[in-house]
Amino acid sequence: MASNSPAPEGIDVQEAPGAGAWGEWNPTEDSARPLRGKHRVLKPRGGLARSSTVLGVGVIAAVGAGGIATAQDRPQVAISVPSIPDLLGGGDHSGAAAAQADSAGVPRQADAQHGQQAVQTQGHPDAGEALRHRILQQAESQQDAAEAQARADAERVARESAAQEARSQKEAADKEAEEVRAAAEKAAAEKAAADQAAAAQAQTKGAADTGSGGGATAKSSGGWSLPTSSYTLTSHYGDSGSMWSSGHHTGLDFAAPTGTPVKAVGGGKVISAGWSGAYGYRIVLQLADGTEVWYCHLSSMAVTSGPVGAGETIGRVGATGNVTGAHLHLEVRKGGATVDPLAWLTARGLDV
Repeated sequence: MASNSPAPEGIDVQEAPGAGAWGEWNPTEDSARPLRGKHRVLKPRGGLARSSTVLGVGVIAAVGAGGIATAQDRPQVAISVPSIPDLLGGGDHSGAAAAQADSAGVPRQADAQHGQQAVQTQGHPDAGEALRHRILQQAESQQDAAEAQARADAERVARESAAQEARSQKEAADKEAEEVRAAAEKAAAEKAAADQAAAAQAQTKGAADTGSGGGATAKSSGGWSLPTSSYTLTSHYGDSGSMWSSGHHTGLDFAAPTGTPVKAVGGGKVISAGWSGAYGYRIVLQLADGTEVWYCHLSSMAVTSGPVGAGETIGRVGATGNVTGAHLHLEVRKGGATVDPLAWLTARGLDV
């Protein structure tokens, strides 16, 4: 806006610019003519120029409306036009330049920083609380991660302990089973050795003793052999009594110590061997002519099937089944019917 007031006394100025030129005129030391004559020296003003004050109010208003506006898109702000003495004052060029910069819409750096701080303060009224909240969240996250790691470590240690305990239990069970197996094998070996020793002792004793039944040792004649040795005949074929289920004795009993060898009376093959009720353990020897010889009450069976020769050991004397003592019950059967074993053996040249 142009001023119609006369120039101050003692100041020679150039021709005043036309109306409307004040908004674009920017006086400098070159464009302003030196002062002549009497003049006043204006005291420097403290603080910002009036135009800067108005502009600062505009910046604060712009900040409150939504942030710092740039020089290009900031709305027009009403300013006051400085007076000529203010523009020509020698000691206030910096203030005039600042006012001109303010009127041109260019905010100074200090004002911009102040506006940015105002924006930050107004946009985040609880910035400290938000920072505290983020710190607490981070601490909680770290605590949760530490607790999860601790739980994982505890579970891993528990699994390893359980696996170790299972391995220890398995090793203990395997060791116990091995000890039991070794003990069983040792017991079986001792029993086998004892049986073998008893059989050898019985065989030696049978060879040395004499029997009252007419057979001190096993004899053979023409491919035939007595069924055992060191025996005593205690019951003959046809004897009657309550001890036999049929009412009479169907065989010939050779009393002998348990373990005494039992031999095949002739060549043939074993067709049956096993448990047979009142007969105990029994071996059935079938001769070439079909005659069957039954060996009963045995303590053990050496041959359970297949061919055998005369005099071959096929079992041992025992007391299994329905007996009153250790002996060999010998039966001879032809066509399924029993015959007298003593007469049958004698007919083959054997001295029973």
